[in-house]
Amino acid sequence: MLSHIFIGVGDFARAFDFYAGLMSELDLRLKFSDPDKPWAGWVGRAAPRPLFLIGHPFAGAAAPGNGNMVALLAPSRAAVARCHALALLRGGVCEGPPGLRPEYHPDYYGAYFRDPDGNKICVCCHDPLPAQVPEALPED
Repeated sequence: MLSHIFIGVGDFARAFDFYAGLMSELDLRLKFSDPDKPWAGWVGRAAPRPLFLIGHPFAGAAAPGNGNMVALLAPSRAAVARCHALALLRGGVCEGPPGLRPEYHPDYYGAYFRDPDGNKICVCCHDPLPAQVPEALPED
């Protein structure tokens, strides 16, 4: 359904450093980076799209969208927590710590933060926890 998402940033080097670690944690690979334009894009390992792009906005200064948010899919709840912690270490601001959000659905596990330019980002996992396998009863 999506071709790409573009996030406008004011300081490309700072934004690249911020997002590079998050994308790595989410197992997204860097498809290109051109600091002279400046812009960069990441993509999943199995398909050429959708792309997640950062760069200077074509129309001028970067300004976070009012009410806009990008939600990135994480492979696990642990990855959600690691991305949130990494975002805060790299200058992000917490908008909601990692945790279940049952108001969305019973297995929705997400975390929210703003990048250094003020863009709101969510990292989430929709998977239920694996079922616990009962331990075998000791034989008599």
